Amino acid sequence: MKNIVKHYQNPILPGFYPDPSICRVNDDYYLVTSTFAYFPGVPIFHSKDLVHWEQIGNILDRKSQLPLQGSGVSEGIFAPTLRYHNGTFYMITTHVSNSLGNFIVTATDPRGPWSDPYPLGSEGIDPSLFFDDDGTCYYCGTKSRREGSRYSGDNEIYVQKLDLDEMKLVGESYPIWHGALRNVVWPEGPHIYKINGMYYLLISEAGTDYHHAISIARSKELFAPFEGNRANPIFTHRNLGRDVPIVNVGHPDIVQTQTGEWWMVLLASRPYGGYYRNLGRETFLTPMTWEDGWPIVNPGKGILEEQGKAPDLETYFVPEIPGKEDFDTDKLPMHFLTLRGPDSDIFTFNKKKSCLSLPCSSHLLSGTETPAYVARRQQHMDFSVETSLSFQPGSGEMAGLCLFQNETNHLKFGIQKDQLVLTEIKDGTERTCFKVSFDNSEEFVQLKIEARSQSLTCYYKKSTDTDYILAGFPTDTSFLCTDFAGGFVGNTIGLFAETVAEAASDSQENYAHFDYLQYLHA
Repeated sequence: MKNIVKHYQNPILPGFYPDPSICRVNDDYYLVTSTFAYFPGVPIFHSKDLVHWEQIGNILDRKSQLPLQGSGVSEGIFAPTLRYHNGTFYMITTHVSNSLGNFIVTATDPRGPWSDPYPLGSEGIDPSLFFDDDGTCYYCGTKSRREGSRYSGDNEIYVQKLDLDEMKLVGESYPIWHGALRNVVWPEGPHIYKINGMYYLLISEAGTDYHHAISIARSKELFAPFEGNRANPIFTHRNLGRDVPIVNVGHPDIVQTQTGEWWMVLLASRPYGGYYRNLGRETFLTPMTWEDGWPIVNPGKGILEEQGKAPDLETYFVPEIPGKEDFDTDKLPMHFLTLRGPDSDIFTFNKKKSCLSLPCSSHLLSGTETPAYVARRQQHMDFSVETSLSFQPGSGEMAGLCLFQNETNHLKFGIQKDQLVLTEIKDGTERTCFKVSFDNSEEFVQLKIEARSQSLTCYYKKSTDTDYILAGFPTDTSFLCTDFAGGFVGNTIGLFAETVAEAASDSQENYAHFDYLQYLHA
């Protein structure tokens, strides 16, 4: 008797996991998401039930695959597509801040290793691959209209043959659709499917914000103009207003299960504490079916729900990610991230202290180099994070915990010389929220941040303390959201060590030693 999960909870990947793409290989499902300027790039997940997902690797895990220096946090890697054909996995994506542009990497094992990039030299963003019945591969992408765009976001969806042996686009490219609505902006994220002899083109429109919407068109021929569904957009939350649990619904990919069901993965956001989206764009799941040759998303309801009846698939048991990382190995867990560069460039595992050691880097979190920052995604509205830190700061040096949205909007709680400090960087302006005089004579001191909705509180504890001691007063975190900060990413939270540039040239490199990082949610 099969063990079938009855219900699922959205999002299936909480936190900063945007732009999902999915493919099925027999009874196995694989999914990838965007990472922008974070390293490693493009996490890949495996599931057998579409509900429980296990990260099995990161596709772009080498410098040769992912040069990110100088990229803003919301630049870098956009919207990957994952496809499988004849024993090979293909991941195609866009590096928007590097000459790589649109490129493909391949692997025979989804866990890797993946190849170095094959740059395609094509225009635009959001590339996708489609394999026709005869095995011919086609590239589908988004770019400005070839006849000239009338306004920003006046795009076309185009298709062109791709020679997989040479990894080159060949022949002419053909515009096949411009989106569903009159004066539509940002038709993008295209995926082509062939179903019952018809070619279907699934896209998003209106930008990845509150007006995000999903539309579809079809054609009997791949290189002919596509006909839009009269019911377009087939899925959106923009008509529901902003005071709803889920917003920004869009950027879908679809898959048919081995039992014949159809499901859609897509991105959306969960606002909290107002209309703020600190969690960024997350990956959700919803059912779909077909009527009169067109898809119906979440039949009878037409909205993206927080929970639903699960797919008719045997439950896939996934190991739970530990909330606490003790840094007792010589490798970071797969879900950990750095900015713009490999973790080996910015830290060492101190076996003597059994901890992670970060140098006080002059590459600051406010810059576009690789700072000494090791993080994980914020995945919950209410959470706590703590660490144990051994650090003897010199002049201009600081180390501790950081809640990071982007270069111009983040919070740092840590140890400076003779004091604990919470520093707010808001819209590029730095402000000290509070300072606490601090005798840092002990080897390790524990730091803790608690977040309840948009309010953040800081604590510390020495070995002589029974309980955590409040440091300062609660701080508002609503500026750590895309509504205020702009861009496309959600918050990450982690460990940092840095020094101001003036002090860096006059001192020897100093290290902050972190015994663990623990993330818990309420």
